[in-house]
Amino acid sequence: MKRLLILRHAKSSWADSSIDDWHRPLNDRGERDAPRAGNWLRERDLIPDLIITSDAIRARSTAEAVAEASGYSDTIFLEPLLYGASPAEVIEVLNEVSDELGSVMIVGHNPGLEQLVGRLSGEAHGMPTAGLFVFDVPIARWRELDLVLDASLVETWRPLD
Repeated sequence: MKRLLILRHAKSSWADSSIDDWHRPLNDRGERDAPRAGNWLRERDLIPDLIITSDAIRARSTAEAVAEASGYSDTIFLEPLLYGASPAEVIEVLNEVSDELGSVMIVGHNPGLEQLVGRLSGEAHGMPTAGLFVFDVPIARWRELDLVLDASLVETWRPLD
């Protein structure tokens, strides 16, 4: 059994319309919510073995804040493919993870992450910014992960909860 944590980046700023989408930073709410997600992980002893994030500024900032608040102290891996990734592309990234790792957190973007959550759970779920979904997936090796698995949704966290 492997554990997959799926985290949408925290709320980003649209204040400067001259900044392209990839460079958008977190806004004040995002800067508050990301550490809250990390605290939630720490309180539930759900700190992942590995964090992989989109290389977009808002996703990287979210991953860094969650890591710090949760107590995660390993490397955060930047994966450009996660920027705008489809569910299948997220799975491709996860298929390359070392089988020694039992839990992995992906930090990325909608609509791909929300679609992935729907595929893994078999149900539609809204995924707000900083929304976090925790799955147990019935696999022994990460390369076995695919979009037709019957994963178990263990817990969810939303900033407004």
